[in-house]
Amino acid sequence: MTEALLGGTFRIGGDLDVHRLGFGAMRLSGPGIWGPPKDLDEAKRTLLRVRELGIDFIDTADSYGPYLNEDLIAETLAPYRGLSIATKGGLTRHGPDKWLPVGRPEYLRQCVLMSLRRLRVERIDLWQLHRIDPAVPRDEQFGCIAAMQKEGLIRHAGLSEVSVVEIEAAGKFFKVATVQNQYNLVSRESEEVLGYCEKKGIGFIPWFPLAAGKLSEAGGPLDAMAQRQHASASQLALAWVLRRSPVILPIPGTSKVEHLDENVAGAKIHLSDAEFRELDELGRAEFKKKGN
Repeated sequence: MTEALLGGTFRIGGDLDVHRLGFGAMRLSGPGIWGPPKDLDEAKRTLLRVRELGIDFIDTADSYGPYLNEDLIAETLAPYRGLSIATKGGLTRHGPDKWLPVGRPEYLRQCVLMSLRRLRVERIDLWQLHRIDPAVPRDEQFGCIAAMQKEGLIRHAGLSEVSVVEIEAAGKFFKVATVQNQYNLVSRESEEVLGYCEKKGIGFIPWFPLAAGKLSEAGGPLDAMAQRQHASASQLALAWVLRRSPVILPIPGTSKVEHLDENVAGAKIHLSDAEFRELDELGRAEFKKKGN
């Protein structure tokens, strides 16, 4: 059994089984998530290694690159043969690190149709609204997503960076299969959302799942635990996230095979109850220090 399988499985939307430990493809783009990767050959090797490691869930977005990320995944991995590719739409790009939402129904439909073409699929397994556009009535955005799902363009629909109230509002139009919010050991703004997802069986996809802030500094408590475990601080952070909830689907990303192997190895780390509680308390304390 490869390490990727040790994190267990989750059934997205009630019928799409994936291994909980997935891969986030964002870092396969250039600096500022703009343009092609610095090392195209290494990026392709990383994607091929994803499959070799038993990872069967890859998360991307049309805004990564933009567009080039989806093209790279299709060029390297299609036909996918057991891989589920999730993508997102609803953000426009105006340069490196510049992201602006556009939620007009005609644009969201274009996002889906173009992602279908780039990914070389007839239906997207999981399409996620990258951000709710505050300039467009949210019901119009949700209604468009529901219509595309009914049409068969997307299998399951999800949301990104949303509150419980927004999830419930979307749920009046379609079954919310996943929520993708920032969450990690020291970023706890979405605890309420995570709790709601647990109750409703919604997959929770944390982005930046390996972040540990100042806890990972040399000589700190996380560093000491990592040395005892013969692991890295980021591996411990991943082990904590995987144990935190059975609905969590972490998607650590990288553009290098070596880093991918290191990330995936975090799934085999066993945290004792005491170690899990210690990490949880340290993370919450660090979160509060940031003024939250």
